[in-house]
Amino acid sequence: MSGIHVHDLVKTYRGGSVRALDGISLDVAPGEAVGIIGPNGAGKTTLMGCLLGFLRPDRGAVTLDGLPPDALAARAAIGYLPERPALDRWRTGLDVLRFHHALAGLDPDRRGGDAAAALARVGLPPEAGGRRVAGYSQGMLQRLGLAQAMLGRPRYLFLDEPTTGLDPGGVMLFRRLLVELRNEGATLLLNSHHLDQVERTCTRVLFVRRGKIEAMETLEAGTARARILRVRLAAGGGAATVESDDAAAALLAALVGAGHPVVEAVPEESRLERLFQEGGAP
Repeated sequence: MSGIHVHDLVKTYRGGSVRALDGISLDVAPGEAVGIIGPNGAGKTTLMGCLLGFLRPDRGAVTLDGLPPDALAARAAIGYLPERPALDRWRTGLDVLRFHHALAGLDPDRRGGDAAAALARVGLPPEAGGRRVAGYSQGMLQRLGLAQAMLGRPRYLFLDEPTTGLDPGGVMLFRRLLVELRNEGATLLLNSHHLDQVERTCTRVLFVRRGKIEAMETLEAGTARARILRVRLAAGGGAATVESDDAAAALLAALVGAGHPVVEAVPEESRLERLFQEGGAP
């Protein structure tokens, strides 16, 4: 049985007095990219911990390709990026990747080349690979963590707030990489507070609150979507429909070039923003 299957998952804390997950059931088909959103304390991180086999549920079952998530064969198919990667600080970046390459049982003849390629794919320069991880910024750690998670082209990638600490350029790179990985056939589960990132990279989104999936939305990830851009000029406000970020930038440049001072430009809230604000109501 391929894919991820979750049935009636319940997880409690404090002797059962706090119910973090309350009967969640979910199926994720191979090749899907599923985003998990919801307020703090909704149960998102607990759900991911159960899916990865880090936490044992009080009730219910999780399988990956028909196996429990803590089975070695299941773990061999998983790449995981936690919100704050805890990588060996005394190693260099390339040493970290070579070490995890060996742990994954990958071809030793390809170890150096695969590590260098993974480093380049996440936008870290070769000199960063020779530096100790202790000297990395938070953004560099996130990039190195994703490089490690992608080693061996895992079939499943679990990403917990992957853009924490990244600058705008890093966020754009991560977004492009996630779309590439999805197009390569990887199954993605993304826990993120960045709704725009979820909307641009995922094919489905789950709204989780109080340990339950309260809403589910199918998305057309990565496709161009017309949006309303509300622009306020010094002489007054207005709105325009734009097809993309490039179109929005071109519109603003044209306005400024024509001598119309732009005071403010704000996109209309997205479908996921409305879903979040409405508390999961479709």
